[in-house]
Amino acid sequence: MRAVIVLSLLLLNIHHATSAPKGVTASLKAKWSMTPFLLEASEFIGEDGNEKFWQFIDTVKELTVYKQGESVRSYYNLVIKKAGQFLTDLKVNLLKFALALRSYSPAVHASQQIAGDEPPPEACPAFVSIHGQHSCSTKDVKKLLKAASGRPKPYLYKNDHTYPGINKTDVPVVILYAEIGTKKFASFHKILSERAQEGTLVYVLRHFVADPKPKKMLLSGYGVELAIKSTEYKAVDDTKVKDTKTTINTEDEDNSEVQGFFFGTLKKSHPDLEEQLAELRKHLLESTNDMAPLKVWEMQDLSFQAASRIMSVPKFDALKLMQDVSQNFPSKASILDILRGEGRVLEGLHNLGIKGEHQGKLLRLPVNAVDDSYALDIRHPTIMWINDIENDPVYRSWPTGVQELLRATFPGVIRQIRRNFFNLVLFLDPVQEESVELVKLAELFYKHKIPLRIGFVFVVNTKDEIDGFSDAGVGFYRLLNYIADEYDLSQALMSIVSLYNKVDVGDTLSVDTLSAYLKKKFPKANAERIIGKESEYDDKRKDGALFYKKSGLGALPLALFNGVPLSQDEMDPEELETIILQRIMDTTTAFQRAVFMGQLTEGSDVVDYLMEQANVVPRMNPLILGTDRKYLDFTAAPVVDDWEDTTMFSFLDSRDKTAVMAKRMKYFKNSDEDGMSTLTIWIVGDFERASGRKLLLNALKHLKASPGVRVGVINNPSGKPSEDNTVLYRAIWASFLTQKNKATADFVQKLLKEESSHQYVQHHKQTFKKFNTLEVDFIHSQQLFCRDILKLGPGERAVISNGRILGPFEEQEDFTVEDFHLLEKITLSGSAEKVKATVKQMGMKASDLVMKVDALLTAAPKGEVRRDVHFSKDSHSVLHLSPRENEVFYDVVAIVDPLTREAQKMSSLLIVLSQVVNVKLQVFMNCRAKLSEMPLKSFYRFVLESDVTFLANDTVSPGPAARFMELPESPLLTLNMITPESWMVQAVSSPHDLDNIHLQEVIVMAEYELEHLLLEGHCFDLSTGQPPRGLQFTLGMSRDPLMYDTIVMANLGYFQLKANPGAWILRLRVGRSEDIYQVLTHDGTDSPADTGDVRVVLNSFHSKIIKVRVQKKADKINEDLLSETSESKGIWDSIKDDGEKKKEDVLNIFSVASGHLYERFLRIMMLSVLRHTKTPVKFWFLKNYLSPSFKETISHMAESYGFQYELVQYKWPRWLHQQTEKQRIIWGYKILFLDVLFPLAVDKIIFVDADQIVRADLKELRDLDLEGAPYGYTPFCDSRREMEGYRFWKTGYWASHLGHRKYHISALYVVDLKKFRKIAAGDRLRGQYQALSQDPNSLSNLDQDLPNNMIHQVAIKSLPQEWLWCETWCDDVSKVTAKTIDLCNNPKTKEPKLMAAARIVPEWAEYDKELKDLLRLVEEKGEPPHDEL
Repeated sequence: MRAVIVLSLLLLNIHHATSAPKGVTASLKAKWSMTPFLLEASEFIGEDGNEKFWQFIDTVKELTVYKQGESVRSYYNLVIKKAGQFLTDLKVNLLKFALALRSYSPAVHASQQIAGDEPPPEACPAFVSIHGQHSCSTKDVKKLLKAASGRPKPYLYKNDHTYPGINKTDVPVVILYAEIGTKKFASFHKILSERAQEGTLVYVLRHFVADPKPKKMLLSGYGVELAIKSTEYKAVDDTKVKDTKTTINTEDEDNSEVQGFFFGTLKKSHPDLEEQLAELRKHLLESTNDMAPLKVWEMQDLSFQAASRIMSVPKFDALKLMQDVSQNFPSKASILDILRGEGRVLEGLHNLGIKGEHQGKLLRLPVNAVDDSYALDIRHPTIMWINDIENDPVYRSWPTGVQELLRATFPGVIRQIRRNFFNLVLFLDPVQEESVELVKLAELFYKHKIPLRIGFVFVVNTKDEIDGFSDAGVGFYRLLNYIADEYDLSQALMSIVSLYNKVDVGDTLSVDTLSAYLKKKFPKANAERIIGKESEYDDKRKDGALFYKKSGLGALPLALFNGVPLSQDEMDPEELETIILQRIMDTTTAFQRAVFMGQLTEGSDVVDYLMEQANVVPRMNPLILGTDRKYLDFTAAPVVDDWEDTTMFSFLDSRDKTAVMAKRMKYFKNSDEDGMSTLTIWIVGDFERASGRKLLLNALKHLKASPGVRVGVINNPSGKPSEDNTVLYRAIWASFLTQKNKATADFVQKLLKEESSHQYVQHHKQTFKKFNTLEVDFIHSQQLFCRDILKLGPGERAVISNGRILGPFEEQEDFTVEDFHLLEKITLSGSAEKVKATVKQMGMKASDLVMKVDALLTAAPKGEVRRDVHFSKDSHSVLHLSPRENEVFYDVVAIVDPLTREAQKMSSLLIVLSQVVNVKLQVFMNCRAKLSEMPLKSFYRFVLESDVTFLANDTVSPGPAARFMELPESPLLTLNMITPESWMVQAVSSPHDLDNIHLQEVIVMAEYELEHLLLEGHCFDLSTGQPPRGLQFTLGMSRDPLMYDTIVMANLGYFQLKANPGAWILRLRVGRSEDIYQVLTHDGTDSPADTGDVRVVLNSFHSKIIKVRVQKKADKINEDLLSETSESKGIWDSIKDDGEKKKEDVLNIFSVASGHLYERFLRIMMLSVLRHTKTPVKFWFLKNYLSPSFKETISHMAESYGFQYELVQYKWPRWLHQQTEKQRIIWGYKILFLDVLFPLAVDKIIFVDADQIVRADLKELRDLDLEGAPYGYTPFCDSRREMEGYRFWKTGYWASHLGHRKYHISALYVVDLKKFRKIAAGDRLRGQYQALSQDPNSLSNLDQDLPNNMIHQVAIKSLPQEWLWCETWCDDVSKVTAKTIDLCNNPKTKEPKLMAAARIVPEWAEYDKELKDLLRLVEEKGEPPHDEL
């Protein structure tokens, strides 16, 4: 009762005039139509594998029949329910989150766009494309398939969905473009899937919605900022805007508490007082939202006060409060991908019975990333070392300390230290032609005292009966031993070189040359005794060949640098010298680090240190060491574990099949002392074949020698399993069932060695009764497992090591005992050892668990190293939220200062995260002390929702938006969209000035559109390693190859192209770029790296960054893209449109503007330019910040006044230091991207500030001689004496930096773009900006300070003073001759711009009236705006 009285009293004091709450709403929609939820869900499921995707498709193939007449919510729930059959609860939540984010919409739309490029036949709900021919009818499929092989196959993309049939390469490819769930899709799918299963075609599905809804989707995952503007100079337009009657949805706002009142609850209990309650809420909010400035001492502890307030409320409200405090206080991979990747591992561990704290322990295990430079152990007795840096007297004078590595030297100098840091081993066949040059190179290194220890392994014929008179290699080896014995190894090297000098180029070493050399050099020696049959110098001849064979290395000749094999390309003797010297340089850095970190000390043996590194292996086998690794998924818990019933088994999905195999497998064991096995090997093969038996025998030999290993066996018969072709396997299985471990292993080894193993089985039949009763059904199941999961053909062999699949092997391929040793080493050093130790600590003694966890952790993509965050004291500054019991949970630690931009974003993220998944959350308040200025000067909203929302009538809501309610009305605000790096957004609808928002006057609704997704890249010339400056790329589709174009920068070879979801083709621009250059290779694209056509698929909201390497064509080596000579015709011809035949005389004027006032000034500037010139004019505007109203009306103005215009766009590159303030960003665009904003055809451009009035013909300025400078600026006037105290450039830094030069104003400048590009002025300006902008106090007037700062590197031509007059700095006398008048701010009077304009420039008011009349006419006509030119 008391509450009602208080409420009534409060309500009495409020006037009854109600008004809508003042606020700002900003939303961002996609450019493409809304994509169906069902299709997005299929893409989500497809990420879990192709098999799941098609199972889901089969389940929902006619789902859309439920769509008619039912509300959208129930259909959405049905989609989620169907998807739920293939997803865990956690994944279902992630799916809802993905649908709320519309994450998979670009993937669906990309297919739609590929379909559009086909193009689709008329009025066709679904169609097939068979090698370029289309049909809408299922009846035509047969006919089109007949002649398909005569037509070229279609291009398939990495992300295409291919039906898992028997995929042969010689059958036609059928692409179905259809909408999953429709009847038409179902009828096509039935026919195509049946034929794909038979193997008569390859069936590919691409999404295609025949009749997309015109409705656009609202996106999320971006931030919106309302920054508080300085009102020192009043710069707001006074033109009244017609206010569209907008209301803002306040439902969700009512539920929040305002000064102790919950208005949502009050409205429900007092519906009759709704108006008064709304007014009271507004009154309370406005009284709390007053913006009184704070004193310095009040500001110091703001961060702590915010943290204290957050910590003092109940836990679940604390995040809400943190969001409220930070967002209303003046990233890398997407969160969904991180959640999904982590979710796979977390769920896997959870399913394997590992929960709670134990999960964290396993996750933090350092899993060694796959190394791509393995080394071979070079401490082998077979290697003949020619020299030894540590012990040979030649190197006696060198210092021996490893600390010498840290001594400073000139770059490129190789330090001479008496340690074997660098070791080169050459494997050679003495008779090979290539050996000659390599031996000479080794001698060169030796003679020049390069600190390189050189060793040889000579691989020669191993047959006993061969001697040196019948084989030059054997003779060579014996001679070498003789010289080494008589003299020493270094003398032997010299002799080899002189012997090889006798061999003519292109010839190989012969026995005759060898005998002649021996006679000449050692006349007294007995040739027969040295190289003949009875030679005493044949010792260890076979060792080299044996070592080479066991090492598993590739074709000879070969080199190892510190054990790491060099590739075949690097073995070219001409290249090798440079490569070895480069390796020495690179390795020095690693040694320096080791010495500095204390891992390598004076007492260390350097070679031992090298050979104890993790990447050293006993032999090389690319199959085991390769980086492309496949793993089994052991995380399922199947309902049945029956493999005797093959039909039942065939219905299980791949994870369940794998789990059944793991459960039913029997093992040969050689357990550790603790009874556990760290390594589980499964041998797969047909044991009726010799190759299968040999593989198993090698595994068992390895098993004997290795404790902690167990071996399981899977049968993969060559034919249909029958009693005859499974005798051996059933014998093995029977012995498992009847004998003890040791006896089984012995029996099976005997069995495998037997020539007549079948008789052996018959003979021992009685020993195991089980044999006779064993059915072959379970072998059917094993064969299914081999076919479907291991992807093996009948009879093919494979080895599975802790879930990692190696195979199928070629028929002749041998997997030796040494290979098993290597496989064990690699598996154990990865994570198996650590997993076993952790599992043991948990008190679980299960070898199965070790195998399953190891497979799960090693298969997971490697991210950054995990860190354990411990807080020593956490009672006052750490907010803890506990997870729900017995469910998979994510452990999240956030460290944040509550009053930062990061906190503004993170708070929303954490709230959504806690709604999407089960989290254990700790938020640590990391406050800053002694604040001297306001830490946040903007209001902020991060737009993110955890699930799709529906309206009261059960239809889906338009989507998320940023809502700013209850903001203080006094400050002037500017709206800024903070979007992911690769998004290019623009405002498409808002009558209000988004640059100057004053909430006392309006409610603001702003609609933005994601206009483009960027394709970014880096391009380098392969010959020079440098970016090809001025190279142009075009982006388009097969039917429209030139849709967007760009120019490559010298900074990082960076380029960016506007695109949208779809498949694109990147080409060199026709003309000069294509004439001089060709594309050689590319990375990150969707076509093979060496194809000339660079295809790129954009199918997500993430950034797409590619690398392109180009090279000049052989006949154009000396041509320069930007050269003056060929430019006059070349570039112009290559760039101009077909319509233009000769270069016309055009004045190119560039300007930027933001906000209605500056756009009003901009129009007046344009009009003043046009009034004073007869030359045709083309205006270039920066599109990024123009208002929708300007973009709508500019075409009408162009029509009325007869000028051309173009809107240019460039997204601030991610690697260039970002500005956060809108005004500074716009200043940056004025100066930083001049070389890439305009086509190469534009020779000169004049920048004119929006608030300028022109009184002369700008053609004069364009034609002015810049005397070799890339641009011309006007210096600041000195004539108005009373402003002397404000001329900051006359004192301090600027006075000393400029010397006798002038400080120039950036309101007007002319740029010679040819010269500008030729001297790389843009790249230099960006480089200097990058260095200076890190300091927040430098470049306070960015667009003006930067060129003035760079005046010594990039010259400025000072324009005559009359080209820019402004009242602040110039006296009244000079106004008469002024060619342009600029409305500079006056720091003394601070006069508002509009008043100054009308007072200073008499003609301004006339121009203004003329333009207002034109705009009124346009509005009255109400005609739709024209397209941009």
